[in-house]
Amino acid sequence: MESQVQKYFFKGKVLVLVGARQVGKTTLMKMMLEKYKNVPVLRIDGENPADRELLEDRSLEYLKQVVGESKILIVDESQKIGRIGQSLKLLVDFYGKDLQIVASGSSSVNLLDQTKEPLTGRKYVFEVFPLSFGELSEKDGNYWRKELNSLFIYGSYPGVVTSETLQEKRKLLLEISGSYLYKDILEYQDVRNPEMLRKLLKALALQVGSEVSYNELASLLGIDRGTVERYVDLLEKSYVIFRLSPLTKNKRREIGKSRKIYFCDLGIRNALLNNFSEVDVRTDIGALWENLMIIERMKYRASQEKYVNQYFWRTYDGKEIDLVEEEGGKLRGFEFKWGNKAKVKQEGGFEKVVMVNRENYGDFVGSPNYRLWDGGRFRKIGGK
Repeated sequence: MESQVQKYFFKGKVLVLVGARQVGKTTLMKMMLEKYKNVPVLRIDGENPADRELLEDRSLEYLKQVVGESKILIVDESQKIGRIGQSLKLLVDFYGKDLQIVASGSSSVNLLDQTKEPLTGRKYVFEVFPLSFGELSEKDGNYWRKELNSLFIYGSYPGVVTSETLQEKRKLLLEISGSYLYKDILEYQDVRNPEMLRKLLKALALQVGSEVSYNELASLLGIDRGTVERYVDLLEKSYVIFRLSPLTKNKRREIGKSRKIYFCDLGIRNALLNNFSEVDVRTDIGALWENLMIIERMKYRASQEKYVNQYFWRTYDGKEIDLVEEEGGKLRGFEFKWGNKAKVKQEGGFEKVVMVNRENYGDFVGSPNYRLWDGGRFRKIGGK
């Protein structure tokens, strides 16, 4: 992702990095600066009260004094700085291409809301996820194959991947999956019942790959549906979970109101349930496989800046497709099966429906040897 973001340097835009805590946003910014060792850089940490005051609701003249001779301004945890959007607007309008501003935040519900209006047409937003299969393969081309079971159980947060022992991995995941992961929700979004938020997350963790009913969750937790919807929305904007909506082509036959909810990292999901059992004894392996493939596909598409609409599809008579990608008016379907012998039926209206299993998943998630779907099939571009 480093090169993907870096190519937009000094284009007169604020580069906004959003993603969950501990996914490596600060490390990513440090890596990008390696190319600019001789360029004056100003770093501001939004978690430091003294730093916050430098950008908090200031005039342009004051901001110019803060920037001084700097050519790059890094603002970490910028969602904590009041009226940050207005301050960045003043700076980008004055300096243009002469000052590169990079702002990061751990919750889009705070940062993007603050910058939406002031930075309209003045920013590029990049979502930072836990490490992708492609990134894990940069040092070892087959890492993602060799460590597949570990990725199932412990996920791909950078600190977890580099932990030397299983005990260290578990300890870190349990720490992150506590309130630290959604600290910004508790701090800024008037969530008065943190324990209810944790109970909701556990309920969602048990329903990965299944259709989720907000009414049922509300009844289970003893809260109203509106609160469930609000919490789910906040968790998605904090990059803990993400939702798939149903594709509706025939409103009489297809289910159009339900949602599927997945986790941005399986290690977090397993930590919420305190279930770090090995793959060969898990009863939820099918759901984990589906979750892993969909999030890795999202990471790969983002790295290629290839954006499509994505859905799931199911009819009342039992037909279903786990993931549907819509691009250029064409629909491509994907079914995810942990076993290698399952077959998939071709459904009408879809360009093609592909089974993704342990034999061909490298094609689907964009291993270093493959590229995205091309002309109705995956095309190999090199390697074994």
